[in-house]
Amino acid sequence: MDEIFSVRGRRALVTGGSRGIGAAICELFARHGARLAVFHFNDDANAAKLEKKMSVAGYKLHSFNCDVADESAVSTAVAEVRSLLGGMDIVVNCAGIGGDKPFSEISVSDWDRMLNVHLRGTFLVTHAFFSDMVDQRWGRVINIASQLAYKGAPGLAHYCAAKAGIVGFTRALSYEGAPHNVMVNAIAPGPVETDLLMGLSDDWRAMKQAQLPIGRFGRVEEIAPTALLLASEAGAFYCGQTLSPNGGDVML
Repeated sequence: MDEIFSVRGRRALVTGGSRGIGAAICELFARHGARLAVFHFNDDANAAKLEKKMSVAGYKLHSFNCDVADESAVSTAVAEVRSLLGGMDIVVNCAGIGGDKPFSEISVSDWDRMLNVHLRGTFLVTHAFFSDMVDQRWGRVINIASQLAYKGAPGLAHYCAAKAGIVGFTRALSYEGAPHNVMVNAIAPGPVETDLLMGLSDDWRAMKQAQLPIGRFGRVEEIAPTALLLASEAGAFYCGQTLSPNGGDVML
């Protein structure tokens, strides 16, 4: 193991960690020595499957059912995490939802739920641990945005707005964290083969794949290493950045 990419002994929380990109990040972090907790929302079967997979490989994973948009639920889950791990060194805000609709068909409840899960959830979970990171003078916050925060997309006005908000939040908070060695960064993946992508319409996915210079969707294993970079000492000079493994969909 290359020690510069080690997160050995670090306590890491991954929201939305029971499947998709979050699960891939958990597995990679575990192989590099992290102590892991996961928040998922009503996804007990996948959480149990991941726990078993990790256990067989010799790793321990603590999972908690938590709607990250619910302040009370986050407070309860955070207390449970603290009782087991004592605090947190790395927070990966990966919880998210999808669904494409023409703007005229997006209801207020659709809009609110999208922003609440992505943006409010990122705020609530980060807020719960940020002061601890500042006090211990070490921390990593990694927010999962999207290349669509920059590019936009038809049928996803609410999703793109939420992800753009995460990019802005990341930049602003990095100014407050960096003087205390708390580095706040984001990842803006391109379209990746996950349940969220498969939940979009066939027409939307065909349109998106045709736009990609690489000619295919990404795999979760191609996104997780970026999170490891930002969580480890190899990423110590990244501050307020949004890295975008996206198959060329956006070239910044």
